[in-house]
Amino acid sequence: QVQVVESGGGLVQAGGSLRLSCALSERRYSTTVMAWYRQAPGKQRELVAAIRGGGTTNYADSVKGRFSISRDKTFTTTYLQMNSLRPEDTAVYYCKMTVPYGDYWGQGTQVTVSS
Repeated sequence: QVQVVESGGGLVQAGGSLRLSCALSERRYSTTVMAWYRQAPGKQRELVAAIRGGGTTNYADSVKGRFSISRDKTFTTTYLQMNSLRPEDTAVYYCKMTVPYGDYWGQGTQVTVSS
């Protein structure tokens, strides 16, 4: 069974940094798109960042310039480097990996940024 495992969440002070990782368990598959979403209490899930097969990236306006998405050379692991964190970044972060047979979601990792 294919699984997506996330790690790297935690509690940080405002202005601090975290690096999230998301790994696809089945390396026979390579992704075409890897993305990070977040869900804050009382809010809709939103796209935070995405990286496509050609290497192009896009970011939500709220994180542009602070967050950076990257991938490994096998296209089975994605990272989200989060700098200059703000309390408004507090949310559960989910990664999504698009493979030839569909989308796979991580279990979510909590990011909490204190004032």
